[in-house]
Amino acid sequence: MTNSFGSFCDDFYVDLCVNTQLELPAQRDTVLSFFEQLRKRFPNMVHFSKRDNGEFTLEEERQGQKYRWVSLESERITAGCAEPEKLGEAYALHCEVLELMPYMLGVTALDVDSIDVTFTMDFDYQGNHDEVISEALLAGSSFGSLFEIGGARTIGCNPSVIVSLSEDFRTQARIAVESRTSMYDMKNEKFKQDEPISLYFTIRRYPNPAMSAELIESYRQQCKLGEQLMFDRVLPYFVQPLVSAIAQRR
Repeated sequence: MTNSFGSFCDDFYVDLCVNTQLELPAQRDTVLSFFEQLRKRFPNMVHFSKRDNGEFTLEEERQGQKYRWVSLESERITAGCAEPEKLGEAYALHCEVLELMPYMLGVTALDVDSIDVTFTMDFDYQGNHDEVISEALLAGSSFGSLFEIGGARTIGCNPSVIVSLSEDFRTQARIAVESRTSMYDMKNEKFKQDEPISLYFTIRRYPNPAMSAELIESYRQQCKLGEQLMFDRVLPYFVQPLVSAIAQRR
């Protein structure tokens, strides 16, 4: 599927996060073998590093803002794709990680705590992020009534909501909008040029131990559900109001 979501924002990402019950292996041979298999599948992923917190990361050679990455932390595996031309570019990387992790890392369905698929949209705006978010998403609500107090200014607005999408609560959706405006920025009226407003929409699934469904098939269902809700709910009720509020202030 062509990535049409990127046309509504300045930067767009699709991420996978596999949260595990047990710690992931950190032995040299195991880690290198896992990333070497990924490099064979995606030859441009050549930048390997170990960070101070013990996280191992393999990143692709960047082409402008477009690149892929995979990271191993102590109890989670993450993979992401920035600015994919087609959503399938991100999904292909995610599926490769899901296919390799049982054989290369010993992660089975029994060990998986949850799987997240996250669509991230960044909106560039050099100004008060809190005011934009509150105006776009909370005006006319009970929370919005606080902004109408004489002399009141919004100094913290990072709305987040989680809803269950299944009767057993194993499939959930979370939407969060993050401001990067600080009290220091407001006091000095100097706002960061390179810090965007970010919107995160995540479909999380907790695997059912009683079912033998493949993790990859479960992941594909999450992607399909996420795309549908992005079109039906996120774009009209969150993205478009944010874009309009930003445009009015420029």
